[in-house]
Amino acid sequence: MTPAERSTLQEPAALRRVLAKARDENFPVALRLLPAAQRGHLLALYAFARMVDDLGDEAEGDRLRLLDAVSHDLDRIYAGSPPPEPLYQRLSTTIYACGLPREPFERLVEANRRDQTVRRYATFGDLLGYCALSADPVGRLVLGVFGVATEERLPLSDRVCSALQVLEHCQDVAEDARAGRIYLPAEDLDRFGVAEGDLLSGRASREVRALVGYTAQRAVALLDEGEPLVGTLSGTARLAVAGYVAGGRATAVALAGAGFDVLATTPRPSKGRTIAEWVRLLVTGGAR
Repeated sequence: MTPAERSTLQEPAALRRVLAKARDENFPVALRLLPAAQRGHLLALYAFARMVDDLGDEAEGDRLRLLDAVSHDLDRIYAGSPPPEPLYQRLSTTIYACGLPREPFERLVEANRRDQTVRRYATFGDLLGYCALSADPVGRLVLGVFGVATEERLPLSDRVCSALQVLEHCQDVAEDARAGRIYLPAEDLDRFGVAEGDLLSGRASREVRALVGYTAQRAVALLDEGEPLVGTLSGTARLAVAGYVAGGRATAVALAGAGFDVLATTPRPSKGRTIAEWVRLLVTGGAR
């Protein structure tokens, strides 16, 4: 990676811009109620994931080479000599303070490598395979920050994170299609009689809305399976994870409220609905 290519990581102002994007995310990465140290660790994870996504989606030049450089920088962190950029310095602090493994970080990098070559997914199972790279590692790292990443909790976390990723894909159908990527499974496009060109229209047809609704329903089913994770947690871990799940629930409601027309606008969850879902989860622990 050349000095110019690394410039976005070298300046503290650039790191602040990356973190500022958290305000626009569906799912809270650092609830205000968390202690400063835990909030800082979650923001460090977010900054890394956001940076890798930006390289995979927006960087000029050889994106695969840039992503390989990130893998090399992870090698340096785990060898005890992190790069000097503020983002990596913060990430290194989080990794060593929380004892986080390297593998989830590399999976996030691999997801963005895949985005450079794979732009369609044949089946929902294939899409979940991508979510195992792009989303599930985040949940595992979050549990690691709170010291609760047990073997029993990890599969529940994976279901929650995959659900959140699929819901995000539902929201971003138009944006992704304009970028040449279609995450809605090809078998489902065929099932609902949707052509790829239909996803570039200004307003969703009945068939597109049915397809998005079906995909969102599958995501909610995954969320149902993973939601009991909240009940296994206590303290600040419960606060944070309930916030993620609540964001997913509120996003599903927003999609339904828009009639699953994700081409005319991008449905966003309301704060009121998110808070209501969060309170419910804190009280019930995800039991239904």
